Amino acid sequence: MPEDLNWAIGGEAGDGIDSTGKIFAQALSRAGRHVFTSKDFASRIRGGYTAYKVRTAVDRVESVVDRLDVLIALTERTIDENMNELHDGSVIIYDGERTTMQNVEIPDEMIGLEVPLKRLAEEAGGAIMANVVALGAACEVTGFPIENLDESLEKRFGDKGEAIVENNKKAARAGQEFVQEEYDHDFGYSLETTDNDYVLLNGDEAIGMGAIAAGCRFYSGYPITPATDVMEYMTGRVDQFGGKVVQAEDELAAINMALGAARAGARAMTATSGPGIDLMTETFGLVATTETPLVICDVMRSGPSTGMPTKQEQGDLNMALYGGHGEIPRFVVTPTNISECFWKTVEAFNLAEKYQTPVFLVSDLALAVTEQTFAPETFDMDEVEIERGKVVDEDDIDGWQNEKDQFQPHFPAADGVSPRTFPGTSGGAHMTTGLEHDALGRRTEDTEVREEQVEKRERKVETAREQEDWDYREFGDPDADTLVVSWGSNEGAMREGLEMLAEDGLDVRFVSVPYIFPRPDLSEEIEAAEQTIVVECNATGQFADVIEHDVLERVDRVNKYDGVRFKADELAEEIKDAVAEETEVSA
Repeated sequence: MPEDLNWAIGGEAGDGIDSTGKIFAQALSRAGRHVFTSKDFASRIRGGYTAYKVRTAVDRVESVVDRLDVLIALTERTIDENMNELHDGSVIIYDGERTTMQNVEIPDEMIGLEVPLKRLAEEAGGAIMANVVALGAACEVTGFPIENLDESLEKRFGDKGEAIVENNKKAARAGQEFVQEEYDHDFGYSLETTDNDYVLLNGDEAIGMGAIAAGCRFYSGYPITPATDVMEYMTGRVDQFGGKVVQAEDELAAINMALGAARAGARAMTATSGPGIDLMTETFGLVATTETPLVICDVMRSGPSTGMPTKQEQGDLNMALYGGHGEIPRFVVTPTNISECFWKTVEAFNLAEKYQTPVFLVSDLALAVTEQTFAPETFDMDEVEIERGKVVDEDDIDGWQNEKDQFQPHFPAADGVSPRTFPGTSGGAHMTTGLEHDALGRRTEDTEVREEQVEKRERKVETAREQEDWDYREFGDPDADTLVVSWGSNEGAMREGLEMLAEDGLDVRFVSVPYIFPRPDLSEEIEAAEQTIVVECNATGQFADVIEHDVLERVDRVNKYDGVRFKADELAEEIKDAVAEETEVSA
């Protein structure tokens, strides 16, 4: 029996794949098992192949792997799509009574279970519960106590009434009993349960939770895959703390609303994906030149243009680093796992207000849609610190006024960070324009003032570079000759890949970078290594280009741009190939 189980359900978009997968994932997490999920879905409302995969183990899991043990196939295409991950002994559950599934041929080395999902669901109260029948069958196959499914069914259907909940429990047991009675077989699985208590959430939800914990009280956005879950999570929840979520008519309105809220003194945020960032770029410059603290979340997806909205890519890095006309000071923060989506969101708000500059919080689809288990203390709200920066009130406003008692919101401070007042502060009334301005915020074309303001805005970045800890996370062998560098969601796959590489006798030092600008200096690490490999999900190696620019030395690249995230075993093979190729060249 493998240490982990890989389970999936697949079919057509609109078949309830996502809700079914989430019910099973929640049941596993509530039973004290670690869970890591992945989704494959088409870029349309209904139709097109979609799948929900769950990897579960008693020990923590960080990635998907290229193996599938149990598959619920609602369509014949589901089997075809997953054939390369199925193996000897894999179990395929399907409804052989369905017209489209009657001619399914299961390879001899695999176990096909014909379960009349629709008929059993109708007998339990309605055909709509066919997927729940399949979950019951999966519980029997995997040795997972079906009682653990009940709580998830109650959570999912509780608002529909007790009768619906009971019908779903009945449907699940119908599936379990059918497999018990019709298939006298030891499938080789026994999913152990524990007393551990886990939280299950995805990256978008973690960002939303982090924003609320950080004191964000205004969110404006326009729905766009894969960033919409940030807004959905915050809707209703932020209201409990006196906040507001506004669904704007488009991305231009969204960022302008957020800018207005931030100018009014609220911690504000907007979230979107690449196409939305394109539209927001002009206002991004206004945010920077008016020195307004604002968090702009970009949940990346495949581009360019509309691209593949539901597929993975890390192609927006250059836009985050260089987007906008003119020279715009900014910070670019890139969470590397789901828990960091929470903590880096908190940090993004602090950076924005401490240095009065826009902060790009850059996530990606793999983080956004992945649900993973965490111990509740991972998100300890007592550890959240809120720093509002150089805010002045009536007691110290005098020190920031000129001889005419006028407040100077763009005073050329030595550290580049000017004073800031909230509306209503006595003596702090001021205006700011998107035109170049003087210390009072009034437009100017004076050459000396222009230079002074440009240099002041750039100085705050240097101040932050000196005062903040722009560090990286490190794993593996610190003395290894091979150095692997990645950013964003690749961390989990690489961490598990390290174990696979070690089993093959290859020691690797792995550095995961959560800050792209400012970023850690990797020159010493690269100099100490014989080979440096940069891993990222784009075609051109955007982060590799940045590193080469920093260290003036060539690095090797492992790039993936087919719209699918790295798997741990796949990435380990890519690293082995890159090392072998370098060894060949050196020889």
